[in-house]
Amino acid sequence: MTAEGLPMTVPAQDLPVRVRIHEVGARDGLQNEKSAVPTEVKAEFIRRLADAGLTTIEATSFVHPKWVPQLADAEDLFPRVADVPAALPVLVPNQRGLDRALALGARRVAVFASATESFAKANLNRTLDESLAVFEPVVRRAKDEGVHVRGYVSMCFGDPWEGAVPLHQVVRVCRALRDMGCDELSLGDTIGVATPGHVLELLALLNEEGVPTNVLGVHFHDTYGQALANTYAALEHGVTTVDASAGGLGGCPYAKSATGNLATEDLVWMLHGLGIDTGVDLGRLVATSVWMADHLGRPSPSRTVRALSHKDQ
Repeated sequence: MTAEGLPMTVPAQDLPVRVRIHEVGARDGLQNEKSAVPTEVKAEFIRRLADAGLTTIEATSFVHPKWVPQLADAEDLFPRVADVPAALPVLVPNQRGLDRALALGARRVAVFASATESFAKANLNRTLDESLAVFEPVVRRAKDEGVHVRGYVSMCFGDPWEGAVPLHQVVRVCRALRDMGCDELSLGDTIGVATPGHVLELLALLNEEGVPTNVLGVHFHDTYGQALANTYAALEHGVTTVDASAGGLGGCPYAKSATGNLATEDLVWMLHGLGIDTGVDLGRLVATSVWMADHLGRPSPSRTVRALSHKDQ
């Protein structure tokens, strides 16, 4: 860390006093790595993230190993981190995935839906309505078991095959997931094309259609350098849950134009500068991302990690 390791705090009016960061680095961040990351490294990564103060860390995905080989060790990994003092949501694609997660004691799960037909077919090999039909019994059973359910909605702002996505189409999927019983929704800008006005318009329409702000989170990619600007717009609207990935790891295997997720360190730097509490120790988080970058054999893409670490990046 350098002497300028913390931003000057200048609060802005009418922003949340605290933001919960939904850390996705261990799942979304690592799932596309071509070389297998050892299970013990993943477990240590999660422990270090928790030690840095992150309270929600998405641990893994109980998807079939054929589709995401990097996460084939879910059954081995999850018990290794069960004692970590943080919420550890896991992705479940179907009933079988839910069975596997419940058998290991998972108490928070997520389903991954699409706002567009093209991405549903590419990612889930189903139509949009068929994919929602698959999720309904999964969500229902999870809720019967007292498990918290998050619904991811990808391609909320643009689709590489279909272009701009009509807002009403996004709202329809969000309402369907809420009607199933999802406790929380994450609005994904999967290819990073959103701009702040677009974000505010979608959030306002969701509210008008009965989806309250307090169940919404945002998940921005930085393809066009808009992730922090879009996050700020969401904060202005009252959103208090923001997805981010330590070190800016991750992308999307089914959308080749998607670059990395919003880096958690870049998000924390902005939030702390605004006087918004996150509970995160930025120094420890930077050290964790440098550690993981060393394991992956390449520098972190996070600007804040680069600025605050002594490594030549």
